[in-house]
Amino acid sequence: MRVLVKGAGVAGLTVAWQLYRHGFRVTLAEQADKAGAGASGFAGGMLAPWCERESAEEPVLTLGRLAADWWEAALPGHVNRRGTLVVAGGRDAGELDRFSRRTSGWEWLDEAAIAALEPDLAGRFRGALFFRQEAHLDPRQALAALAAGLEDARMRLMLGVTGEADLANCDRVIDCTGAAQIGRLPGLRGVRGEMLCIETGEVSLSRPVRLLHPRHPIYIVPREKNRFMVGATMIESDDDGPISARSLMELLNAAYALHPAFGEARVTETGAGVRPAYPDNLPRVTQEGRTLHVNGLYRHGFLLAPAMAAEVARRLLTEQGQPERRAS
Repeated sequence: MRVLVKGAGVAGLTVAWQLYRHGFRVTLAEQADKAGAGASGFAGGMLAPWCERESAEEPVLTLGRLAADWWEAALPGHVNRRGTLVVAGGRDAGELDRFSRRTSGWEWLDEAAIAALEPDLAGRFRGALFFRQEAHLDPRQALAALAAGLEDARMRLMLGVTGEADLANCDRVIDCTGAAQIGRLPGLRGVRGEMLCIETGEVSLSRPVRLLHPRHPIYIVPREKNRFMVGATMIESDDDGPISARSLMELLNAAYALHPAFGEARVTETGAGVRPAYPDNLPRVTQEGRTLHVNGLYRHGFLLAPAMAAEVARRLLTEQGQPERRAS
């Protein structure tokens, strides 16, 4: 079966990779001039189903539990399995209790345990939750590696095109164009997420840290070369313009609250992306003629894309009358 996948964000690349591993002839078309040019490139890359359960429905945990294994199998060495640390300032300490009641898979840490895990946070927080089973990756590196892997496997990766010219040469179309379908797919809306990247050699973190706050909880994800990604806002809007001054101040203030040395960090990048979401904030695979739409990943792109890719593969294999086999 010849399959055209439209969109080379996290959804399109994972679908293309999964179908390739199942033996389908895949062509991947992306309108931008590089893979991951949309909201996927602004993601935190946290594979954190237990933490996300705090504000998400049960399927996010159920479907996301195996995401780290999928990414590790597809891209060996890209997944950092160091867990997630969740902290709260003195006045917001009650937020930890609330967070713990809505989640599972955590361990309580006292000040000494926090210092042992993240020495640069020693003495800053009296308690924390540690989600040992969680992981993270660098989204841009992962997307680039998936794209390169598909090209090495001699799959067609076409950049700067919509793929319309190849419709006649394919048997099925998998549309993974995300926010481009807002206003067209029923119920799909945009949720704006803003982030910034900072650089400092004064702070070292080994894992994502979530700082709880009643109004603007944030996360800080370590990257290579003393860089950190700080995110992210959730604004009900499909505006993909530059980050707002309010959001910039809130993200910087929260980073400073985590560690004062972030106040001297250099801001190396700011960005905003529109994350498509359905009313229940859960992704869907829907059918329209010979096209399957994979959309609505909301803030869970890297976490839930592998499960959506597996669902697409299952449907196409069933259509061909083939049994589903395990594919990395």
